[in-house]
Parts: sequence; structure tokens; C-alpha cells
Amino acid sequence: MSEIKELLTQKILVLDGAMGTMLQRYQFSEEDFQGERFKNWQIPVKGNNDLLSLTQPKAIAEIHQKYFEAGADIVETNTFSSTTIAMADYKMEHLVDELNYESAKIAKEVAQKITAQNPAKPRFVAGAMGPTNKTASISPDVNNPGFRAISFDELRIAYKQQALALLKGGVDVLLVETVFDTLNAKAALFAIEEIKEEQQIEIPIMLSGTITDASGRTLSGQTAEAFLISVSHIPLLSVGFNCALGAKQLTPHLEILAHRTSVGVSAYPNAGLPNAFGEYDESPEEMASQIELYLQKNLVNIIGGCCGTTPEHIHAIARVAAKYSPRKLETPRLI
Repeated sequence: MSEIKELLTQKILVLDGAMGTMLQRYQFSEEDFQGERFKNWQIPVKGNNDLLSLTQPKAIAEIHQKYFEAGADIVETNTFSSTTIAMADYKMEHLVDELNYESAKIAKEVAQKITAQNPAKPRFVAGAMGPTNKTASISPDVNNPGFRAISFDELRIAYKQQALALLKGGVDVLLVETVFDTLNAKAALFAIEEIKEEQQIEIPIMLSGTITDASGRTLSGQTAEAFLISVSHIPLLSVGFNCALGAKQLTPHLEILAHRTSVGVSAYPNAGLPNAFGEYDESPEEMASQIELYLQKNLVNIIGGCCGTTPEHIHAIARVAAKYSPRKLETPRLI
């Protein structure tokens, strides 16, 4: 942990961009997703991007390499949905250990290869732990507000399994990301704390929530400040926001975090807001110029991209980030 934490005080770290956006460029068919191993699977698996770590590992490694070459210090594993909860959609719960382990291994091998080429710029792997497709705080049944599709304990068990396999695969950091329900995130954080205690190890944790709309709140109803307060009992490497909004729209929420926490602040927004076709139009230059505002205001320690971002976006962001000093990790002002 000391190396990445130390680096956080020396420079703005650059995170990678979108995995899904890059995978779309390959135009994989149902057969490509299945590979030989899952030929004639009982249900269609196209769209299960995490499965590609097993059936198209070369493509996953290529994407990681492109992001590192674009200037990323950290890449995320291809494991956004690699929990038993999310994999149930494809009847692939039994693959969770393998999916996380292999995805971590692919990313780590690329990171080690790129680091060996330039040891002065070490590269890291963040184990991506997505929010799952269920929420512990909100009822999915409008007629029964007390109903819950999943419990805290079920989430904790699933996240613990994922985290253990990611760590076994060699990740440097665990990234609990795209948090729309803080109770889901707390289950993940609790699971990680259990692992730390049981194995007597330190694990750097990045936490990233998502503001779902112009209300400035998460889906479970929290403002940026409330989100921060509710997770402040956990020792974090960084806290921040990703997805849902473009760089410009995210600025006021990052200001709240930057002024109220002594840990690192991360941001990886989308390439603008989606157009009528659900596509992202913001160019690398446009996005980088908006992100420069974060840096001028001294708001972030880790910067990257989410939906719609590519190695070209990360290259432009890394170029801008190199011109600025990182935000100081100090006791926040009470305002």
C-alpha cells in the first residue's frame, strides 16, 4: 500500500478509461463471447463482458496495454459484474472465482510488462467491484416498499468471494465503484475489512459513487456530503465519483468531497452526456479541457474516464494532469 499511497502525494495518478467502449470496437458475436468452452450455452451470453476474460483474453490484455501506453498509472480489471449476484443472469455463478482471478492475472501481467519497460513509472491494477444489479436500500416493487431483492449479508458474502479472488490474482488496490446504493457499498467494504482482519494484511481501497442525475444525489438519495460521511469510518485510499455525469456536471460534487476529506479524491466521468442514441460525443480535447478545471481548483488526486472514454481520451487527460500538482491530503476545512 505504501507505494501507491506515497505516489498519491507526489503526482496526480491517471486511471484508465472505459472497458465496454473499447470492447464494442471488436464487434464480438455470440460465438466470440462463448468461445469453445461455452459453445451452445443454455442462454445467450453476448453482453457478458466479464466472460471475455476467459474466452477472449488477448483482447482484454490489448485494451489494458493501450490504456497504459496512453499514460494510465492504474487499470481496472474486467470484473465489474463478476459476483454471483450479477452472474446469475447468465447462470454462471460457478465461474466467479475464475473470472476474478483470471481478469486480475491478465491485468497484472500487462502492468508488470509495462513497468519493466520504464521502472520509473510503476503501473498498478485496481480490482473492479461493481454495484451488482440489485439494491439493498430500495424496493424494486412499487406496490411493496418494504420488500428487498437482496440482503446486506448476501451482498457481503458475494463481495468477499470476489475480493478474495481478485487479491489472489494480484491486484494492488480494490475499487468499489459506481456506487448507487451506499448500503451495497458498505457490504463490500465490510467484506474487505473482514479479509484484512482474517489475513492480517493491508489492502488499499478506492471507493467511487455515482450521482445519478441533476438532483446531485445517488440513487439511494444521498448528497455527496452524506455519501462521504456514511463511509468515513473505513480507511480509504480515495473516495470519489464516476459515471452518470460528464466532467462539467461532476465539478460541484467533487468540490464538496475535496473540501471535506483528508483522503485522496478520484473522478472518472463519462465523455459528456449520452446523445439520443446513447452514444458519447465528447472529444478527448473537450473532456481534457473540462478536467483541467478540476486540476486548477485542486480537487483531485486520481483522474480517469468512464463511459465513452478511450485511450485517446486518457492520453489527453494524462497530458493535462502532468502539468499540475496533486491535491494535498490534509485535514479538511469545516465549511
